[in-house]
Amino acid sequence: MDKKSLMEKLALKAYEKGSFNGTWLYAENGEIVSKGAYGWRDAENKLPMEEDTIFEMASVTKMFTATAVMLLVREGKLSLDDGYAKYFPDYPYPGVTVRHLLTHTSGMPEHFSTADWVCPVWENEKRIPPCSEIPRFIRESGEALDCTPGERFDYTDIGYCLLANLVEKLSGVRFEDFLKKNIFEPAGMKDSGIYHTRRDGRPSDRFARNMVLEKDGSYVPSDVSKSTAPYVVGSDGLNGCDYLYTTIFDMLAWDRALREEKVLTREEQRIMYTPVKLLSGEDYADEDGDGYGFGWGIVKDDEHGLIVSHSGGMPGLNTWFGHFVDEDRALVMLCCREFMDVRAFVRFWDGMKAIARDEEAEPVVSIEDIAVKDPDRSKWESFCGKYEHPLNEDFVIDEVYMQDGGLWAKAILSGEDYDNQGEVSFRLYPIGENEFGRKRGMLKLKFGDGCLMFGEFTCKKLQ
Repeated sequence: MDKKSLMEKLALKAYEKGSFNGTWLYAENGEIVSKGAYGWRDAENKLPMEEDTIFEMASVTKMFTATAVMLLVREGKLSLDDGYAKYFPDYPYPGVTVRHLLTHTSGMPEHFSTADWVCPVWENEKRIPPCSEIPRFIRESGEALDCTPGERFDYTDIGYCLLANLVEKLSGVRFEDFLKKNIFEPAGMKDSGIYHTRRDGRPSDRFARNMVLEKDGSYVPSDVSKSTAPYVVGSDGLNGCDYLYTTIFDMLAWDRALREEKVLTREEQRIMYTPVKLLSGEDYADEDGDGYGFGWGIVKDDEHGLIVSHSGGMPGLNTWFGHFVDEDRALVMLCCREFMDVRAFVRFWDGMKAIARDEEAEPVVSIEDIAVKDPDRSKWESFCGKYEHPLNEDFVIDEVYMQDGGLWAKAILSGEDYDNQGEVSFRLYPIGENEFGRKRGMLKLKFGDGCLMFGEFTCKKLQ
């Protein structure tokens, strides 16, 4: 298998379809097999993407926050089963331990998110709040835990912000400085650091600028877009959950540092790569059967052994790093522009992972590629109208209508999974008999007799 050529072709096709703008690197036994760059690192200023472009890593940062905690455990400054309130007495949940925060099993209210806190501060007070204010936000909410700590897994950024505060308190230095001295420098990650580019500015033009797709089809920086700026700018004072900036080459250096035990011992890594065990006695596993440890997603593959990884996402940004523990392989993918077509993006993302596993990648296709070329439009007018809404859902189809000879839908969005709240309209592409798809999502809609079906819902047409 010519992995170099296959990855290059896959990345180029995704770039041509508007669904990849960034860099990638794949290595085996420490040797680079494939790497490259497509697109723009700063589209506004017409700066082309380079292989050494520096990217925000979003939640990939969590593995480094967890590493910092493990180093403090090694120094005897804390225990994994210490209550967080031991170090922050105003934290209102005495049963929550450091281990719970590392594994997203604290039981803190599920709706607690960084957006709940930072967006109002930014919009009302016109300031970027620091990470140190999070305990007060939690305490002043006055809310009880959603469940007993350790009972279930609920992924949260705010728990890792609390861990960053813990690192600062016990080390006596800034989180940024602790990671630089104890992780980045020993690992040889020369272009890596914790930065707050919306608050402090970008240190150089090598830093990529994340771009989001507006409703009119144009791209703008995520810290300028009206729909994303309150969160993107408002959260820039946080630590622990994001704000590592690095390159594909430094992530390869991190892969080597793990294998050579430059930062963490083999035993410390084993602890971090062990799936969290819930109070039920069962190891947590998601819908794909993957577990979670300390800042790492965990896969035990029949063919390739232990694979640990983490993804990251912010408006206009997608990142992924995979560390093949048993086979000495590493894959990193960094993209700083929102995709135009979700199918093309997913095919690229999954295809690169498939090639790294010695498997064939599916071709990169967009909705236009799979749409029926000359569809029968005779029934389309009968599909138009308002539809009932499923209760308590973050995405509902409100109306279907004709526009410029095509079929369109209006959806109502809510919930923290959506950057653009409110109403959004999109074209429906015919992909089968009375079946349609959309460009920006994998959702399939099928029309029946006086009803519309999508996901698990059947919604009646309103008369």
